[in-house]
Amino acid sequence: MKVVLFCGGLGIRLHPDTVNVPKPLVLIGGKPVLWHLMKYYSYFGHKDFILCLGYKGEAIKKFFLNYDECLSSDFIFSNGGRTRQLLDSDIEDWRITFADTSVHSNVGQRLKAVQKYLEGEEMFLANYSDGLSDLPLPKLINFFIDAGKTGCFVAVKPFYSFHIISLRADGCVKSVSPVSQSNLRINGGFFVFKNKIFDYIKDGEDLVNEPFQRLIQKDELVAYDCDGFWASLDTYKDKQRLDELASKNNAFWEIWNHKS
Repeated sequence: MKVVLFCGGLGIRLHPDTVNVPKPLVLIGGKPVLWHLMKYYSYFGHKDFILCLGYKGEAIKKFFLNYDECLSSDFIFSNGGRTRQLLDSDIEDWRITFADTSVHSNVGQRLKAVQKYLEGEEMFLANYSDGLSDLPLPKLINFFIDAGKTGCFVAVKPFYSFHIISLRADGCVKSVSPVSQSNLRINGGFFVFKNKIFDYIKDGEDLVNEPFQRLIQKDELVAYDCDGFWASLDTYKDKQRLDELASKNNAFWEIWNHKS
């Protein structure tokens, strides 16, 4: 199944990291967050990617054009370096379509821009390219197929350190509790769509606002509850947290390293 990744945002909340590189190339544990996400999908056999490029898209192209698998994989070096035999591979069997979808496009328009690359596909996967999870992807896909709807996204519990408050009419506080302990769920990305999603997106519209409302009105949108680990790379604090997890070998999203 093809995987559409939205890679064109400005990443303003991650400055100064995103001054010189786009957010998908911000490093987590020494590898771009985009690489981690693509590795996740490829682990489940989905290796045909469409990258919706925008801000500093040329940097993403250069990253893959200059990618040296010997730096991240075991290999045999012989004949003074003239022969290099990879013993395993990161990206050798990936197929990547690099699509310029404009710097200032929103997610809905980026998706519309790559519609031509999805012709003939009954369904496809999509993601914001900055979320990481140990989500059991086959279960998500089966849930979507069984539901028989047009769109699906993963509903996750936020990990943010905010608190939810409840007030009385006079302004006195009734309760304060961490948002992570509430029943609140947010859109965690990890979308699955049927191709007819494009019938719901009009020119200029973002993905979640107007199109999702149309899907909701027709009972064509479902959400898959994910109670596992999930995190997004939105701020420098998020980067610090994910880097710390990677440094302690607690990178929950690296399911390819969790083989028994």
